[in-house]
Amino acid sequence: MSVYPQIRTSADLLKSTIRIEALIPFLQQQKAEACAIVNSKLYGLLPFWHAMKEANIHPVIGLTVRVQFSEDVHLPVILYAQNNEGYAHLLKISSSIAIRKEETLPFRWLAGYASGCIAVLPLLDEQAIWLLHTNEPHAHDLKALFGNRLFVGISRKGQPEVEEGLAINLSEKIACPIMAIHESTFLEENDHFAYEVARAIDTGVKIGESLSYKSQHQYVLTNDRWQQYFSDRLEWLQQTRQVLISCQVTLEISNTYMPRFPVEPGQTAEQLLSSHVLSGLHSRLGEQIPQVYMERMQYELGVICSMGYADYFLIVEDFMRFAKESNILTGPGRGSSASSLVAYALQITQVDPLQYDLLFERFLNPQRVSLPDIDIDFVDTRRQEVIQYVAKKYGKQYVAQIITIGTLSAKAVARDVARMFNFDSETLEKISKMIPNKQGTTLQDAYAQSEKLRAWIIEEPMRGRWFETALKLEGLPRNSSTHAAGVVLSPVPLVEVVPIEDGHDDIYLTQWPMQEVEQSGLLKMDFLGLRNLTILEQMRNSIQFTHQIAIDFNKIPFQDDNTFALLQAGDTSGIFQLESDGMRQALREIKPTQFLDIVAVNALYRPGPMDFIPVYARRKHRQEPVIMPHAALEPILRETYGVIVYQEQIMRIANVLAGFSIGEADLLRRAVSKKKREVLEQQRVNFIAGAKKQGYDEKTADEVYELIVRFADYGFPKSHAVAYSVISYQMAYLKANFPVNFYAALLTNATGNHEKLAQILMEAKMKGIVILPPSIQKSGRHFKVENGQIRFSLSAIKNVPQPFLQKLMAVRDVRNEPFEDIFDLAISLSAAVFNRKVIEPLIKAGALDDFGKDRGVLLATIEAALKQAEIVRPNEDEDLFSASVLAFGKPKHVQVEPIPEKMKLQFEKDVLGFYLSEHPLSKVRKTMQPAVTTQHLKQIRANSYIKFLGIVEDIRVIRTKKGEQMAFVELQDEFGSLSATLFPKEFETVKQGLAVDSFAFVEGYVETRFGKLQLKVKQIKIQA
Repeated sequence: MSVYPQIRTSADLLKSTIRIEALIPFLQQQKAEACAIVNSKLYGLLPFWHAMKEANIHPVIGLTVRVQFSEDVHLPVILYAQNNEGYAHLLKISSSIAIRKEETLPFRWLAGYASGCIAVLPLLDEQAIWLLHTNEPHAHDLKALFGNRLFVGISRKGQPEVEEGLAINLSEKIACPIMAIHESTFLEENDHFAYEVARAIDTGVKIGESLSYKSQHQYVLTNDRWQQYFSDRLEWLQQTRQVLISCQVTLEISNTYMPRFPVEPGQTAEQLLSSHVLSGLHSRLGEQIPQVYMERMQYELGVICSMGYADYFLIVEDFMRFAKESNILTGPGRGSSASSLVAYALQITQVDPLQYDLLFERFLNPQRVSLPDIDIDFVDTRRQEVIQYVAKKYGKQYVAQIITIGTLSAKAVARDVARMFNFDSETLEKISKMIPNKQGTTLQDAYAQSEKLRAWIIEEPMRGRWFETALKLEGLPRNSSTHAAGVVLSPVPLVEVVPIEDGHDDIYLTQWPMQEVEQSGLLKMDFLGLRNLTILEQMRNSIQFTHQIAIDFNKIPFQDDNTFALLQAGDTSGIFQLESDGMRQALREIKPTQFLDIVAVNALYRPGPMDFIPVYARRKHRQEPVIMPHAALEPILRETYGVIVYQEQIMRIANVLAGFSIGEADLLRRAVSKKKREVLEQQRVNFIAGAKKQGYDEKTADEVYELIVRFADYGFPKSHAVAYSVISYQMAYLKANFPVNFYAALLTNATGNHEKLAQILMEAKMKGIVILPPSIQKSGRHFKVENGQIRFSLSAIKNVPQPFLQKLMAVRDVRNEPFEDIFDLAISLSAAVFNRKVIEPLIKAGALDDFGKDRGVLLATIEAALKQAEIVRPNEDEDLFSASVLAFGKPKHVQVEPIPEKMKLQFEKDVLGFYLSEHPLSKVRKTMQPAVTTQHLKQIRANSYIKFLGIVEDIRVIRTKKGEQMAFVELQDEFGSLSATLFPKEFETVKQGLAVDSFAFVEGYVETRFGKLQLKVKQIKIQA
């Protein structure tokens, strides 16, 4: 039997390549009795613990630390948790180290946490032995602190005997037993090179001609190697075993750490919640609350309070109130929490669950105890403010964001390893192109699918080694970052439950990711940033400014004719959840006439259920009869025309037909969706028995049960569909009634994505909305509404940095009058801000056309304007309005020939990514035969013969197996782009004249390849 005292795992972020899933079989093969994890933080602890327990190997929790005795002296120490007190202290030690910049542990701190821990002085090599030998007094300090819980660890990795003699001598001087240790950072001997590459990626130091062989022995030893290394000192091995086996920690998590809401003395959270809910319902429904609402309220409060969740609801209500008071827009609800009347009364959600028959048990089921999970959507730019409010209210020690661990994906590992191999940038680019971007693609997948990649690897031995190394490192944890949503709030200091580290904005970060945090019994809350809420808020602010109308999203009319006309037409680009081509087609088919139609289409538009969209549409429009599976189901399925769409309908069916309580029906829904045969049969028996008691015959019960089984996978939570459809409707309402404000906000949020910007601009223009050109006098950093038109944003111009725009806006605010000309602009900004690199793209985009000069003249005058600024106002400190400024006369503009129209348009495309003032095709189209545009392609059937006019964007020439040349050409028109294939015969006719930016009139057959439309060209004409 063997024990392993010093295993670092791959969770220690590129400090090891040992994966748990590979380590376990190795340890089992060696009949390992115990194994200790000794990472530099407590990363990966719980997965290690559970994997070892499952493999019947005794897990030991350890930590490798550097103890600081003075400014210059840091000694390495391995700490093991001997018992639960020691484990609690390791949580604090790991946290203490992680929040210090030096990442060391001061000796005085160690003194406070030593109880319950075993310490080992790891003498792994000559350097460590000499370091400790020369700092012997500190070894005595450790002995005084730990007593008989201090050991000297000796490793046999080829140290000279004289050094080992020093180590033995030291152990005698401080009266410490010796134990055998061996640091393991990679699994097998031949993994050494890959480990060194991982370290190089971590440190950024490239692999040189010669590797560091200091670490070459750090593989995991076999049992035979252990015996061989310490054959003359078997008692050291026995000592190691005794130390590890003596470490007895229990990690069975039974506690749930439910946070507490501060209440007045003599008051309980339950009492406070009840009073808040009642006053909230009065606020929602008026003085007279209907009986059905009172009953539902009392039922929900009973469940919430009996489960001990009153504090949680008060906490969520409190930070939602803060968001509202701070004008931070929140979503109407998300997930199953929208089915809670209590959440609705507390203004946590904005969906009335009784109005939509949403079932509370889908959220909290008294028959299946689980933690409540209220996910909240916030404007993504202000979400952090709410998290900071929570941290401030409950205390920094009690609140943390959750860590997320990034891994080396196929593309990332290929590039990272290539960099360490000193491959040049061109090779790096080539590698990137050979590995698909598709999520989940592995290096093995890329190798199997790409003949080009295989051939490239075979060409040189170094490439083979690169690929072999990348394969070994693929999927390893690489870096840590902050989870997009997760926040934990604890009733006790977090370090008593999980290790923490420094985060952002003075808020701690857990060292464990989401799943492990939840395993620890902590309550996780999701604060999600939703970009569409940001867009909605921008639209609301814009409408307030232009129309003097204060939009309250919770009071938007849900029967607006304009909105339903827009939805029926499928005019939903830019609308949350509804903008895909398939969704737009579904809307055109269903033609929504009420809000519940939007809910249904949101729930149905998924693989599987979408097959029922035509059925729903035909039945809605009375083109086919509505057939109910059974008359008793009519009240449940009436709103979806006999089609089971929602999970809640399945629960209602079990409730009505089989007499299940709603809680039992929820358990049935969950069980059936797992499709386990024995569970299905058991539930069938229960269902039929229940149905018989309700007076239904066995045949009917069996048929309905089959229906439940069939739809269990298809069913979508109605609560989530309703809540998110509210956002869809709100956006559709604004698009239908305030289109200019809608498109301005959409354009602002698409800034940086030139293709998306061009699409939105084209759609806005087709709606008759005028797009005003960028203006140095009037444009802002965002697209804005100006007299019912949209003024182009300066941020959308390439190479114009935000700091420059901030300076420009500040100068405009101070001046409060337009710039007279380019010289006035230069002086106003100062020579320190005004420069060719920034001004040239502004001129090319037309932003300086306000000055009434040709763009060519303005480009030629930049240097003269800069020189004038250098003389008059070299920096911003010079007073713009001083008399000295006025003493200088203005130079004249440099006169040059006007820029040709074609060049002017090309300049626009260069700095915007598209043509703004006019598309070059507009004039050419008038002189050519009629041709379809990319806008019409979606309506054209595959294999149709079409004529198309476009500008050549890209040409890729290849050779066929016969050695003939052919080409793939990317063509662009005013509305989008189209890929065209020119086979050898067609390519030969135009290859001399075919060039980027030339006009191409093509004819051919349309086909779909890889989900995209392509054109097989039969005829082509080129015009320069």
